[in-house]
Amino acid sequence: SFKHLAKKYTLLKSNWSAQQNLFYGFSTYIILGFILLCLPIFQKQSATILDHLFIATSAVSTTGLVTLSIFDTYNILGQFVIMVLIQLGGIGYLTFTTFMILSTSRKMTLWQKKILSTEFTLPKTIKINDFLKSVILFTLIMESIGAILFFIAFKLENMPTLEALWSSIFHSVSTFCTAGFSLFNNSFMDYNDHHFINFIIAMLAISGSMGFIVITDFGLLIKNKAHKLSFTTKVILFGFLILLSSGTAFFYFLEASIVNLPGDARFLSAFFQTMTAMTTVGFNTVDFGLFSQAMMLVCIFIMYVGASPSGTAGGIKITTLTAVFAIIKSQLKGRKEITFLGRIIPYPRLYTAISAFIFYTTIILIGTFFITLTNDLKFENILFEVASALGTVGISTGITANIDTFGKMIIILIMF
Repeated sequence: SFKHLAKKYTLLKSNWSAQQNLFYGFSTYIILGFILLCLPIFQKQSATILDHLFIATSAVSTTGLVTLSIFDTYNILGQFVIMVLIQLGGIGYLTFTTFMILSTSRKMTLWQKKILSTEFTLPKTIKINDFLKSVILFTLIMESIGAILFFIAFKLENMPTLEALWSSIFHSVSTFCTAGFSLFNNSFMDYNDHHFINFIIAMLAISGSMGFIVITDFGLLIKNKAHKLSFTTKVILFGFLILLSSGTAFFYFLEASIVNLPGDARFLSAFFQTMTAMTTVGFNTVDFGLFSQAMMLVCIFIMYVGASPSGTAGGIKITTLTAVFAIIKSQLKGRKEITFLGRIIPYPRLYTAISAFIFYTTIILIGTFFITLTNDLKFENILFEVASALGTVGISTGITANIDTFGKMIIILIMF
């Protein structure tokens, strides 16, 4: 019977490790999304099975790389499915269902605590219950504000009301979850110098990528003035500002395709491209295919790092970069203790950071190697694509659709 199968499945899940549960959980989202997108009822025009799988994986991983036009291929039902997949991937596996359980005054099971603790590495000052409530409420608030602001902006651009309404909701979810999926075939390149739309995207993307740890921490500070911001929050804010400002300066002064832009568009473009790579939101207002090799390398590094842990962004995270930097600094000074901003970093966190650093670097090298084997494309473009896929960024030099079947399978695995 169904009850018997459900009981056996529940028992099986309880015997899996937290990592296995996360693996199978996100796999389930992708498979269900893939099946739905394959149905003609969700399509405007047909596409290959591989393309549907690519889109489903890209949506759940909130990457944003696409092999086809979302607007031209899927109708509003298909676009809704993609938006739901983005939302599920953005807030994390089990987050919404666990929030519903807590809302009914029931307690979280040990199984749920184990998985959520693996998915979100939290400082000791933040409880998982407070964290989950912050995640859901902040997500709903920010996406609602984003949708309203997008609607105003699109209406000011004379977009039809119903189209503006749906575009506002879709892009608000996609932006906050830093997914980079757009209903516009050239992303936001038509709004390169549009201050209001640039502001909306930056606000939502930074809010999502800054991380729910920071949001929860500030929420607790507002409630209780005696609460002190965690060391993790301070590291995130420090690293975020340094990376964002330095990246903007690099693009503003050194990237020819941006330097030659008139007036405010130059600063907006430099800031936006840094922000989109760092928050991994994946939208673009200029063509990355025109970037010089030097600036592509800068962009790859920013995508590689990403933003904050327990947020919607990808990458190795700012905390990992600062931990690696602290190790190098301590070694050069001959110190046994590893410190950053005057605080000692615990060895378990250092091991995690080094593991993430090595894992990401290895995957980028292996992924690039395999795709270059079967694709006659520029090396730097392939490296850029792999870094974008692994960091779940979604920006591209325009080669995604031109990669062969084997290469697309590699990109799917890397996004996952």
